[in-house]
Amino acid sequence: MFKKVLKRLLWILLIPLALLAIFLIYISLADYKPPAQVELDNTSRQTDMIGQGVPFSITTFNIGYAGLDRNQDFFMDGGTMSRSSSKDKTKDNIQSVIDFLSDSESHLILLQEVDRKSSRSYKLDETQLISDSLSGYDQTFAYNYKVPWVPVPLTKPMGSVQSGLLTLSSFASTTHTRFDLPGKESWPVQLFELDRAFIESRLPVDNGKELILVNLHLSAFDKGGQIRKQQLDFLGDYLKQEADKGHYIIVGGDWNHSLPSTDPGAFPAQQEWPEWLQPFPETFGPGGFQWAVDAAVPTVRTLDTAYEEGVNFLAVIDGFFVSPNVEIVQVSGTSLNFEHSDHNPVTGTFILK
Repeated sequence: MFKKVLKRLLWILLIPLALLAIFLIYISLADYKPPAQVELDNTSRQTDMIGQGVPFSITTFNIGYAGLDRNQDFFMDGGTMSRSSSKDKTKDNIQSVIDFLSDSESHLILLQEVDRKSSRSYKLDETQLISDSLSGYDQTFAYNYKVPWVPVPLTKPMGSVQSGLLTLSSFASTTHTRFDLPGKESWPVQLFELDRAFIESRLPVDNGKELILVNLHLSAFDKGGQIRKQQLDFLGDYLKQEADKGHYIIVGGDWNHSLPSTDPGAFPAQQEWPEWLQPFPETFGPGGFQWAVDAAVPTVRTLDTAYEEGVNFLAVIDGFFVSPNVEIVQVSGTSLNFEHSDHNPVTGTFILK
């Protein structure tokens, strides 16, 4: 009798372990492992070139997969939720994002956390919805999060994820390239994490030079900040190489750091400075580069709880970093009160000297 009971107990233990092993093997085999550089689709329909000395505008906006509206929290930030509240709410959020982008009339648009058929956004192809509505732009997409199944949180897992960066352009372009960023979590955690990257778009200028436009979304949650340091070192080396060639360079996106010349203490909040948010290193980048940020408008809120004005911690982590041969005419954040995303957009107007 004792042997039978022991055998049953062993089976009870072994079955879940075997299922876990099979799941990890499957996820490992399906793991998205892009090469260091990937040439992206470049079916440009645009003919207009950027003019030297002519102002043009760029908007950067982390849209939070159209699921992180003001009523949402997020489990990675101390909350409990991992998905949008409903399909209808996701549609409402993405439409509001589209309406804002259309009204902005920006020449170039840099978006982060744009989903393609992810469980958390109810399988909506947000890239297609944006493309259909903003048909006057060329569209370039690069994955930075592609996992068959994220099993956490256990009560309502995030599920399948296909998400990435989206660059929209009303100017002619020559190439678009996905650059993989270094720094990975250890196995098996990395199987369920983002594969951080940036999109490099090369746009011809009417004086024979090129504008290099970078759309990026850096890491936030790595303990000790070692992954973030590797990413910034890589990006800094990349920018120096391109700057030495005399190119115009504009980097925009979600830096996931408190950006220089901004102070989160300027925004009323009851919460303390979150552990994941680090000040941006003062030593970053080649000499002469400038930050284009709006210190008066917060671009991100904490996600451990739904948004309540005066309660959530706020900071500026979205903006632009430009080479010395780019003049910053104006930069302004737009407060959307985090109604449809956990970020606010930032628009800059620039002139190529």
